[in-house]
Amino acid sequence: MAAVTFPQLVQRACGIDVHLKVVVATIDGVGIQRETRSFKTFTSSLNELKEWLLSNGVTHVAMESTGIYWKPVYKVLEDSIPNVWIVNARHIKNVPGHKTDKMDSEWICKLLLAGLLKPSYIPPKEQRQLRDLTRYRNKLIQQIASEKNRMMRILEDCNIKLSSVVSDTSGATATSLIDMLCEGKILTLDDIKSVYHGKLSASPEELLEACTGFVEEHHIYLLQMIRKDIDQTQALVDDLSERIKRLLSKYENALELLKEIPGFSTKVVEDLISEIGLDMSHFPSEKHLSSWAGLSPGNNKSAGKKKCARITHGNKQVKAVITEAAWAATRTKNTFFSERYHRIAARRGKKRALIAVGHSLLVSVYLILSTGARYHELGAQYIQSKIEQKRKVYLSSELKKLGYNVSLTKVPQAVTPN
Repeated sequence: MAAVTFPQLVQRACGIDVHLKVVVATIDGVGIQRETRSFKTFTSSLNELKEWLLSNGVTHVAMESTGIYWKPVYKVLEDSIPNVWIVNARHIKNVPGHKTDKMDSEWICKLLLAGLLKPSYIPPKEQRQLRDLTRYRNKLIQQIASEKNRMMRILEDCNIKLSSVVSDTSGATATSLIDMLCEGKILTLDDIKSVYHGKLSASPEELLEACTGFVEEHHIYLLQMIRKDIDQTQALVDDLSERIKRLLSKYENALELLKEIPGFSTKVVEDLISEIGLDMSHFPSEKHLSSWAGLSPGNNKSAGKKKCARITHGNKQVKAVITEAAWAATRTKNTFFSERYHRIAARRGKKRALIAVGHSLLVSVYLILSTGARYHELGAQYIQSKIEQKRKVYLSSELKKLGYNVSLTKVPQAVTPN
């Protein structure tokens, strides 16, 4: 089989194939001989790799984003090598050639020299540290939710039907009742009235009926252990939130601007900033940001016909954060996002509508961070006014084609007497 040749655009490059215990690196370029070496993944061995690359004048390094194994290599090289690229494995596989496990590093080096690789977005060090904190906090919050569900299953085993009469078992009244049950207390009507919230749909008598079951000593022990675990985990979440707040304190102005967007809570803003950062120069346009986040429809055209396409693969964490914000935005009243959601949901379904709202939210975030402008609410009537404007333009153009001079004057609506 004939060797695949490419024109050379990079002077000196290195392709790295990263494994758990070994790193295989191949250098090539102008004025140096192609050479492949293997290094262990210990810090001392990675420093030897760095010195070898610097001694050969390598300016570009590329490696696949293999699990988490690329991160130590990247940390060692990022401050010394001008261009350290993490590339998508699919981009390498899409180039026809003889890529095999044995020749991975050589093939990556050859593609890098030819300018056929595109670097993935790697946040700066400060943002990566912030991202570790927010992702860990989200993991702990999920753990708390899981433990609360476990607690409700134990209560169901005791025939405590609290979830049947209370919509939110994390509310103040339900939490107080569960705390009493964890202490082994037999609830009375006075106990329920002491913690009863007037906005509950269930009456105190219904709550008493739901909280009457057969709670044994075994159940009390399990409930106390779970409650203790929840309290300890919540303390960790609070500690993480304080540290995240301190790290973001110098960006308070940008955070306040983002909080003006409907559906954006403090936690949503913190999670989003940790993923995309505050510098939008990494993304040429809002379309690039939406595509990177996985909130843009894919391009599926054949024979001039545009087919239905799914959204692109993207950053799962950003997609989860924006989806959370989109759900909250759809529940706001008289806003553009709420109106957009209900219009699309009626035609295309709730899931597509939610993605569309998430895309609009991310566009708003991009424009605010790139320009520093404040969020401007368009209102629920904005979409309808745009539709009417397009209809007027279309109908006027059709009449002009038929030879009519068109002058539009709005007729005041008649007021119906009472």
